[in-house]
Amino acid sequence: MTLVSMTPLAALPSPTTAVWQLGPVPLRAYALCIVAGIVVACLVTEHRLRQRGVAPGAVLDIAVWAVPTGIIGARIYHVVTSPEKYFGTGGDPWKAFAIWEGGLGIWGAVAGGAVGAWIAARQLGIPLTVVADALAPGLPLAQAVGRLGNWFNNELYGGRTTLPWGLEIHRMDPDNPGHALRDDANQPILEPGLYHPTFAYEALWNLGVAGLVFALDRRFGFGRGRAFALYVMGYTAGRFWIELMRTDEANHILGLRLNVWTAGLVFLGALIYFLRVRGPREFLIPLDAPAAVPATDGAGSDVSQVDLAATGKGGPTAPPAGYRVVDEEQFTAYRESGVLPDAADGPAADDGVDLPAAGDPPADPDDRSTGDEPAGADRSAGAAGRSTDRDS
Repeated sequence: MTLVSMTPLAALPSPTTAVWQLGPVPLRAYALCIVAGIVVACLVTEHRLRQRGVAPGAVLDIAVWAVPTGIIGARIYHVVTSPEKYFGTGGDPWKAFAIWEGGLGIWGAVAGGAVGAWIAARQLGIPLTVVADALAPGLPLAQAVGRLGNWFNNELYGGRTTLPWGLEIHRMDPDNPGHALRDDANQPILEPGLYHPTFAYEALWNLGVAGLVFALDRRFGFGRGRAFALYVMGYTAGRFWIELMRTDEANHILGLRLNVWTAGLVFLGALIYFLRVRGPREFLIPLDAPAAVPATDGAGSDVSQVDLAATGKGGPTAPPAGYRVVDEEQFTAYRESGVLPDAADGPAADDGVDLPAAGDPPADPDDRSTGDEPAGADRSAGAAGRSTDRDS
């Protein structure tokens, strides 16, 4: 074997700039990727919530809570799992608040986002499990988009490789964050060799997880948070082996990176939830929904073309006071005929798990924080969050 045969014939380049100045405002590629991911997740979730009977725009009300709490949770996880950077010898505790310098953990993002989504869901009267299942394919798509930020930052790569997709890594300038260090000829300095683009592996894996969740959910009609649990299992299975490839600094337990243990434990939790929880997919009808009258002036017209969130004929739309949980058969019949299900009829139970009666309204119809929630809604695997992380 000659030296020439060991030389890679191709390589993936890396950007030399991850921050641009718009006057006094820095535009960070990593932040832009996170924002783009959030937009993707919101669009997917909005569409899926509408399919389940939720009024238009609910995803924005949820995002207002879930995104900030997700970012806070992601930062807390990073600081707690890497305390030496902030509280160890030479550390600066105030740096724990410098989120713009990087350091977000997906595990904290999902947990924090779940808290925010729960608060919003309570206000809207939507079961958290409905929100979680609607988010399930959108969240891995958001994570895939967010991982592009690691490419701009020249970070989160693996060991050396000679594969054709080996990644070039620039040595970044510590005195000029977001820019590659340059030599005397003003050329960016590359680290020796090529490296596994583990962030790209994770992005591609997440795209596969999104497709898997979408296909299986469409085929089996998962409900009560099981679609979200499927996402969690898919993501953590990939994160487990990808984490083993990463070479960036991390805390270790028994010789393994902390996130390897976290991925394994979270996978087991999601698997147990997926196997133990049963029940049909939940659909929602607004508590204050009028009995819509289907159009009769043309073939094929049905009530699904009517905006059931409208407060009156021709009036502006307003958020419902809450929702009733019904099954797919009842929801389909309502959309096609405009006839409200009998208040005494609830969604059919599956595998011996009782679901709440469809006609149990909250004590105060104007109190949207007490909308119907199926048993176990607060035990859902969680929902939105900011979806991506930088150091974790």
